[in-house]
Amino acid sequence: MSERRLPVYLLLDTSGSMKGEPIQSVNVGLHSMVNALRQDPYALESVYLGLITFDIDAKEIFPLTPLDEVQIPEIQVPNSGPTFLGAALELLIQRSDQEIIKSTPNQKGDWRPLLFIMTDGSPSDLQTFRDMIPELKKRNFGNIVACAAGPKAKIEVLKELTDTVVHLDTTDSATFSQFFKWVSASVAAGSSSAGVTEPTNLPPPPVEVQVVI
Repeated sequence: MSERRLPVYLLLDTSGSMKGEPIQSVNVGLHSMVNALRQDPYALESVYLGLITFDIDAKEIFPLTPLDEVQIPEIQVPNSGPTFLGAALELLIQRSDQEIIKSTPNQKGDWRPLLFIMTDGSPSDLQTFRDMIPELKKRNFGNIVACAAGPKAKIEVLKELTDTVVHLDTTDSATFSQFFKWVSASVAAGSSSAGVTEPTNLPPPPVEVQVVI
């Protein structure tokens, strides 16, 4: 009987406005997040990470993968273009339906998955985004955290999806690195408290990451 898994999905905005320092900072932050989680024995045993990016379309960069096998490629950004967050949620729902192991009378399924979304804008496909919200809610994710990065991110739209919205004032490397540190701390908390059916209590964020009430 294998250990139960804690699925963690990251949805990252790779639209044109993320070009330059923001996406470089995201690449650095992702690497440091994975390295930090690999130092945590609970996380190393249970966390499976999946990464989806979204710009003019949604792409699965890698499916749910055991933490020790995750290879983060260099994430690229187009020169310009829309932010199809709705398409990313649609892809997430398809993938999680295929990847997440459900509990049966004979076996325990995965723990409730965690979802972290980061965007510096608002969904260009707002109707699809809104259509996907009730579908995602049916999937019973343990926690959905949306991060509004920078001044153009639309907090009120993210609030339609989840009560847990955090805001970053800037999209520079210092801020992003603090955000990804907090994500890794949140995932580590989730892996050590896995088995609790309630949503994970997220650790308090650093000053750069403001929780939106």
